[in-house]
Amino acid sequence: MKAKLYVAVAVAALLCSAAQFLTVTAQSSTHERHTFTPDTIPWGPPPPFVAPGAQFAVLEGDPGASHGDYTVRLKMPDGYQIAPHFHPLRENVTIISGTFKVGMGDTFDKKKMAAFTAGSFAFLDPDMHHYAMACGETIVQVHGSSPLQFNYINPEDDPSKSK
Repeated sequence: MKAKLYVAVAVAALLCSAAQFLTVTAQSSTHERHTFTPDTIPWGPPPPFVAPGAQFAVLEGDPGASHGDYTVRLKMPDGYQIAPHFHPLRENVTIISGTFKVGMGDTFDKKKMAAFTAGSFAFLDPDMHHYAMACGETIVQVHGSSPLQFNYINPEDDPSKSK
């Protein structure tokens, strides 16, 4: 009788272990699509509303969708500038590396910019007019609600309209 009990417990343990392994295996492919290490971030060219020269990566969601959440990263070379603009929805920005300078207003003025180093976070409410510049290679992560939209103060600054 004890032998049958031990066999039953062993079989049950084996089945539980197999089920747990299969669950982990099934989740790993999904998990891999939802996690990134610095070397697996899918960098590519920026969208047309951002000036050429930077690299852009979508980590989550679709920033161009009519609704939903998104998380993107923008990698900028030293001196890269983003002209005065605003967004119709809140923008949440985390500085991952480098120094990101931000100024408020309708005119780009380096003297009026505040410097934010790696680890800094800021959020800009809808319609706040601002501009930015990278000091050293800089990576920022932006997240919010779709659609991500840039409205340039001066329409001539909009890279998507310059052709």
